[in-house]
Amino acid sequence: MNIDTANFCAYLQAEVVGDKIEERFEIHRVSVDSRSLLNDRTTLFFALVGQNHDGHTYIEELIRSGITYFVVSDQTKIIQQAGVTYFVVQDTLQALQQAATWHRQKFDIPVVGITGSRGKTVVKEWLNFLLSNEYSIIKSPKSYNSQTGVPLSVFGMAEQHTIGLFEVGISTVSEMKNLQPIVQPTLGIITSLTNEHQDGFTSEEQKMQEKMQLFTHTPTLIGEKDDRIVAVLSPQTTYISWSLIDTETDLYGQLEGDKLCLLYNKVETFTVELPFTDEFSVRNCMTCILTMLVMDYAIETIQERINKLYAVELRLQVKTGINNCSIIDDAYSSDFQSLSIALDFLEKHRSNANKTVVLSDVFHSGLEPHELYQQVNHLLKSYQIGKVICIGEEISQYGTDSAVMRFFSSTDEFLQKVAMDEFTDETILIKGARGFRFDKIVSLLEEKTHETVLEINLTAIRHNLNFYRSKLKPETKTMVMVKAFGYGHGSVEIAQLLEHEKVSYLGVAFADEGIALRKAGIKTNIMVMNPEISAFSAMLAYDLEPEIYSIRELKAFLQVVREKNAYQYPIHIKVETGMHRHGFLTHELDELLAILKHTNSVEVKSIFSHLSSSDMEVYQDFTLGQMELFEKNSTYIKEQLQIQPIRHILNTSGIYKYAAYQMDMVRLGIGLYGIGNDKEEMKQLRNVGTLKTRIMQVKEIEAAESVGYGRRFRAARPTKVATVPIGYADGIHRVWGSNGGYVLVQNKKAPITGSICMDMLMVDVTAIECKEGDEVIIFGEDLPTTVIADAIHTIPYEIITSVSQRVKRIFFEE
Repeated sequence: MNIDTANFCAYLQAEVVGDKIEERFEIHRVSVDSRSLLNDRTTLFFALVGQNHDGHTYIEELIRSGITYFVVSDQTKIIQQAGVTYFVVQDTLQALQQAATWHRQKFDIPVVGITGSRGKTVVKEWLNFLLSNEYSIIKSPKSYNSQTGVPLSVFGMAEQHTIGLFEVGISTVSEMKNLQPIVQPTLGIITSLTNEHQDGFTSEEQKMQEKMQLFTHTPTLIGEKDDRIVAVLSPQTTYISWSLIDTETDLYGQLEGDKLCLLYNKVETFTVELPFTDEFSVRNCMTCILTMLVMDYAIETIQERINKLYAVELRLQVKTGINNCSIIDDAYSSDFQSLSIALDFLEKHRSNANKTVVLSDVFHSGLEPHELYQQVNHLLKSYQIGKVICIGEEISQYGTDSAVMRFFSSTDEFLQKVAMDEFTDETILIKGARGFRFDKIVSLLEEKTHETVLEINLTAIRHNLNFYRSKLKPETKTMVMVKAFGYGHGSVEIAQLLEHEKVSYLGVAFADEGIALRKAGIKTNIMVMNPEISAFSAMLAYDLEPEIYSIRELKAFLQVVREKNAYQYPIHIKVETGMHRHGFLTHELDELLAILKHTNSVEVKSIFSHLSSSDMEVYQDFTLGQMELFEKNSTYIKEQLQIQPIRHILNTSGIYKYAAYQMDMVRLGIGLYGIGNDKEEMKQLRNVGTLKTRIMQVKEIEAAESVGYGRRFRAARPTKVATVPIGYADGIHRVWGSNGGYVLVQNKKAPITGSICMDMLMVDVTAIECKEGDEVIIFGEDLPTTVIADAIHTIPYEIITSVSQRVKRIFFEE
C-alpha cells in the first residue's frame, strides 16, 4: 500500500510526529503483534491497549526489529529516533478499525458478510471452495472475526481479488457498529442462531438486533427462515430464506438418507447428494446452496461441488512425533493467509531449535504464480525455516531453489523417496491443501500410541489467563504454575504458550521440572517451590530460582552459591502466615535477616506466602488475617534489608475473590486449566482438557450375565456393552465406576458397568446408537472433572493430575 500521509492523518484524525515527515509512505502489512517475525520496515504497527497488554511497551524493541511507522495513543511512550514516524490518535483500536474502513473503500467488488451463532467459519470455508473456480477470493483467515480480527482480515484486500468472504463475530453490545463499516457487505449471510455466546447480552432479542447491524446497508440477506430476523431487518434489505420445514420459503429442503431434495422458488426441483448428514452440516449446506443460487450458479454446478465438500478443520494441532520431533498438523488447507498464521503458530509452539515445513502448492491467491511464490519464500525466510519440503507441480516450478528446499511433484513421490528416519529433533509444520493427502505424512511422522488421548485447548488456556489478568492492574506481574506436568496437561507446551504471553514467572515443584523446561528452550524466570538441597548445584546450572523457607535450607544454598562464585543469585523468601506447611515464622525473621544482611551472594527477589482457604467463604476472616500478617512481616523484611522485592500471596481463588490484595505479583494455578472454586468464576472459564478414546468392541449380553472382575455387574435385562480402552493405569479412579460413573457416547450418558480394569472399562450403551470406533468422552466440557470429583469425594486437581503420561497429549489452537 502506497499511502498519502495527509489523507491518512485526516481520515484517522491523527497528528503525525517524526523528524522527517514524508508525503507518502509504503506499507506491506499491518501488525498488532509485537512478537511477529514479519515485523519490518514495511510494517505499520498499531500499539493496542487492553486490560492486560499495552503495545506501547514494545516500541523500542520494535524499532530494533526495523519498524519505522507506529500508530500510538500515548505520546509519553514515543521514542524519538531518526526515521521513525508516529501517528498519534485518541484510541488505537478505533484507529485500526478506521484505517481498515479507509482501505475497504478502495475496492468495488462483491463482499459477503457472514455472522450468526454457529457455522460462520464452516460456511465461509465451504463458500471459498465452492466459488474458487470463478473468483479470486480474499477471506478471513481461520476464524478472525473479532474487533481486531475483522480489520486485519480486510487489510488483506488487494487489486487481484474479485470477491471477499468475511466472517464477523461479536461478544457484547456496540461491537457490530464498529465492524459494519469495515466489511460493508454487498451480500449478507446469517448462519444458525442459537443461545451460544449469550453472556454479553441481556436477551436473545438484543443479540439478534446487534448482529443484524452488520446488514444495515446490505441489499440482500440469506439465511434460515426466522421471524426474529424479519422483525429487525432493515426495510431496504431483501431476505431470501431456506427451510427444512416450511415449503413456502425461497428454498425448501427435505433430507432423505444422504440426499437433499430441494424446491427453489416453489417451481424448480432438484436433488443434491450430501457428504454429511448431521444437523448443522445440513443447515450449512442449505445456506451455501441458496447463496450459490442467488449468485446465479447452475444447478448442475451446485450438485457437483456440494458433493465434494469436506469437513473443515478449525484448529492447528501439536502432536508428538518420532525421533524426538514435534508435529504441527495443518494438513487441510494451503492458502497464503493461513500459511502466515501457521508459521506464527510454529514459532510459538516449537519444541526444537530446528524448524521444518512441509508445504504443498498454495491456492486461491489471485496472484501470478511467480509473484505468489516470491511472497511465500519471503515468509519462510522471515521465520528462519531451516528445511522446507515442497510438494506439488506449481511450487516445484516456481518455488525459489535454495539449500533449505527440496522439491517433489506429489505426496506419493515424497513418501517413496524420503525415509521418515531423516527427521530427528525437529518441529515440523505439515501444511498442505486437502487434495495432497498430507494426513499420510502426519500418520507416518506421528508417534504411535493407542487411541486414548488428552486434547489440550491452547486457545482456552489463553482465554483463562486473560480472564484472571483482567482482575489485575496492568503493572501486576503474573506467575503461572506448571508443576506436576502442567497439572497433568503437559508442562513444556503450556510453558511455551505462557512465555509467548509474557508471564513474569513460571512455577514448578521440583528442580527436575524446571530443568526439563530449560532443556526445551524456555527462557522465562522459573521458581522452584520445593527445592531439594541435593539439587542446588543443578539449579544454578540451569538458572532456576529457589524458594527459601528455613534457615537450614538458606545456609545450604549459600554454601553452594559461594562454591560456584555466584553473586546476588535470586531467591524467594517464603513466610508462614497460617498454612503451616513450610515458611519462616515471625520469631525466625531476625535470624533470617542477620544472615541476609551480611551476604551479597544472594538477592531477595520476592517475598511470598500461601493462602490456605481463599476459596472458602466461611474462612474469610482467617484469609484476611493471613494477608494482614503477610503485610506486616514482608514490610519488616523490606525495611530491614532496605530492598524493594516482589511481594505475592494470591493464588487462583485469591485473584478472583481478593484482587485488592494483588500486591506486586499473583500466582495462577488451577484456574489456568479451566477449573475455579466458585460457580460464577467457572462460568467465565473455558474447558481446557478433554480426555477421549474410542469404542473397541460392542457386544450383546443376556439378562443375569455378568461383566468384569468379580461379577460385580449383572444385567437385569438384555444389555449392549461397549468395551473402552482406558483404565486405572491411565488415571481413571476405580471408585468412579461404583459411584454412578459414566462416560459420554454420542453425547449421551453411558453408565460404567462392573469394575474398572487396568487398561479397559465397560459401559452400558443399550439406549445409544453406536458402533465400534465411535468416540468416547471420559471428561471434558460436557462432563467436567468437577462432576467426577464431587461424586468420588475428591478435588478436580486429583482427577486431572492422575491422567497417566502414557496417554498421548494433543495440543491444538482454535
